[in-house]
Amino acid sequence: MKLVSIHKHFVVLLLFVIGFHTSNAQVWTLQRCIDTATVRNKNMQMSRNTIAIAEEKEKEAKANLIPKITGNADYRYYFNLPYQLMPLSAFGGPAGEYKAIQFGVPNSINANLQLSMPLYNPHVYGAIQTTKIASELTQLQYQKTEEQVYFEISNLYYNAQILHHQLAFIDSNLINTERVLKNIQLLKEQLLVKGTDVSKVKLQISQLATQKETISSKYHQVLNALKLAMGISIEQNLQIEAKIQYQNTKEYTPSSTLDSRIVKTQYRLLSNELSTLNKSRFWPSLNLIGMYGTTGFGYNGLPDSFLDFYPIGYGGIQLSYPLFNGTVTQRKISQKKHEIQNSELQSGLITEQNNMQVENAQIQRVVAKKSLETTAEQIELAKVIYEQTILQQKTGTASLTDVLLSDNALREAQQTYLSSVIDYLKADLELKKLTGNISTTKLYQQ
Repeated sequence: MKLVSIHKHFVVLLLFVIGFHTSNAQVWTLQRCIDTATVRNKNMQMSRNTIAIAEEKEKEAKANLIPKITGNADYRYYFNLPYQLMPLSAFGGPAGEYKAIQFGVPNSINANLQLSMPLYNPHVYGAIQTTKIASELTQLQYQKTEEQVYFEISNLYYNAQILHHQLAFIDSNLINTERVLKNIQLLKEQLLVKGTDVSKVKLQISQLATQKETISSKYHQVLNALKLAMGISIEQNLQIEAKIQYQNTKEYTPSSTLDSRIVKTQYRLLSNELSTLNKSRFWPSLNLIGMYGTTGFGYNGLPDSFLDFYPIGYGGIQLSYPLFNGTVTQRKISQKKHEIQNSELQSGLITEQNNMQVENAQIQRVVAKKSLETTAEQIELAKVIYEQTILQQKTGTASLTDVLLSDNALREAQQTYLSSVIDYLKADLELKKLTGNISTTKLYQQ
C-alpha cells in the first residue's frame, strides 16, 4: 500500500512564516515585551527611584548655600547664682584683692533668631560637584540596568521561540507518524510487513509524545520567566510571535560602552572628592552670621517682683581655618588616592576584557552564520534523502527502519537550523552591546 508522505517541500518555510496562536490571544512581539519591561520591571523601577534620590541629594547639597535661620528660646531658673570676682580697688579697697560676689536674678529668659549663610565653604561647593557627578553615575547605572533587562527579555524570548517551533515540529511529526502507523498496520494485516515494524512506529510515536511533554514544560517555564522579567502577572495570557526574524547585519563601529563610561564617571567622582579634601585641608571657610532677640531677667521675691526684657542683636562674618585635626583629612586623602589607582586599573581591565569579548563575539557570530548556511543545506539534503527513501520503500528496496532514520535526520536538521538562528541572534546582540552600538530605544528591528 502507498505510504503517505510525512514531509512536504514547503513544511519548514511554512513553520517559519505562520504564527501558531489562538484567535483569542494577542501576540506579544519582542519589542512590546521590552517596552512593557521598561515600565513594569521591578529592577527598572528601583533604578528610576535611585535616580530620583540622586537628584534630591544634588538639590540638598545646593540648599546648603541658602541662608539658614534658627529660632532659639530657653528659660533658666538659678537656684544658685553664678559668682564673679570683683576687684576691691573698684570700691576704694587695696589693689590686688578680690571679693566673690553673686550677680544676676534667678529667672532668665532668652529668645532669638540666628542667621547663618556660607559665603565660601570648600565642603559645600565640593559636595555640590560630587552630587552632580553622582547623579550622572546613577543615570549610567540606570542605562546599564535597562540594557541588562533588554538582554534578559531578548534571550528568554528567543528561547521561547525555538521551543515554540520545536513543539510545532513535534505536532506535525506526530500527525504524520500516526498516518504511517495506520498504513503499516494495514500492511501487517496483509502480511506484507512484520509485527516489529508496527512496534517501531509505535515506539517513535511514544518518544515524540514524551519529547512534546518535556518541551511543553520547558516552554511554559520560559514564558513564566519572561512574564516575571516583564513585570506582569504569571496568570496573564502571553502568546509570543512565532515568526523568527533575522537578517545578515553589517560590522559595527566600536564606541564607548556603558561599563567604560561608568568607570570613567566613577574616576571623576573620586577625583572630585580628593580635590574637595585637599581644599578643606588648606582653604578657610567664610560665613555670614547674625542674631537678633531678647533677654529677660526676672525676680519674684520681696520687696518688689519684676520681669524685664532687653533686646540683643549682632551681625558679622565668621572665618574658620583648619589648623590641625589629628591627621584625619590626610588619612582620607591617602584612601582616595588608592581608590583612584584602583579605578584606573579597573578602567584598563575593562578595556582589555571588552577587546577580548568583542573578538570572541565576532567569532561566535561568524560560526553561527556558517552554521545557518550549513544547516539550510542539510535540510535540503535531508529532504532529498527522505523522498528517495520513500520511493525505495514503495519499490521494496528500503525498509521501514530506513524511512524512520531519514525522517529523524530531517527533523534533527530542522531543529538544528532553529538553534542556529537563535545562536546568531544572540551573538549579534552581544556584539552590539560590546561595541556600544546597542539601541536602548529599540533592540528588536521588525
